Amino acid sequence: MAEKKMIEIRWHGRGGQGAKTAALLFAETVLATGKYVQAFPEYGPERMGAPVQSFDRISDSPITVHCAVTEPDFVVILDPSLMDSVPVTDGIGGKGKVIVNTSFSVEDTAKHLGIPSSQVYVVNASQIAVETIGMNIPNTPMFGALVKVVGDLNLESVLDDTKKKLELKFRHKPQVIEGNLQSIRRAFNEVQGA
Repeated sequence: MAEKKMIEIRWHGRGGQGAKTAALLFAETVLATGKYVQAFPEYGPERMGAPVQSFDRISDSPITVHCAVTEPDFVVILDPSLMDSVPVTDGIGGKGKVIVNTSFSVEDTAKHLGIPSSQVYVVNASQIAVETIGMNIPNTPMFGALVKVVGDLNLESVLDDTKKKLELKFRHKPQVIEGNLQSIRRAFNEVQGA
């Protein structure tokens, strides 16, 4: 986000994995830094397990475009099975970065996607989620991985801001708050790639 241009992000997940929640959380975190943001899901026949998309836009100036992200700078894939059924790399061009929740290597994932390994990042967000939150909901670990790959955001500030937001929703469940914060930190530290 160091450049003075709009950053566009497309999230791919399945209903129930939290792609919409992660996109909104990321936007709210970036908003706290003074940037202009958009975050919205693409609605369709929403049901548990169905492919879903969400989008973020980040800019130093007001955002006037209001449509789905078709040429993303970053693609976040919460469910690796979507690589076989959804055109997840559409529109990324030669500079877009793809972050995948997988236990496979960067090289194997890049080969599977048919793009250079210099554009691919991997993190085992499902494992991190199970170990920190107790459920395979990979959205907050993928949020942490995105923070690392985008670059320009301070992890401690992100965790601070996220904690405040989670406390509003889960004030009577401190273990949920702590688990999500741990998952963000771990994915930030464990994401591998270019």
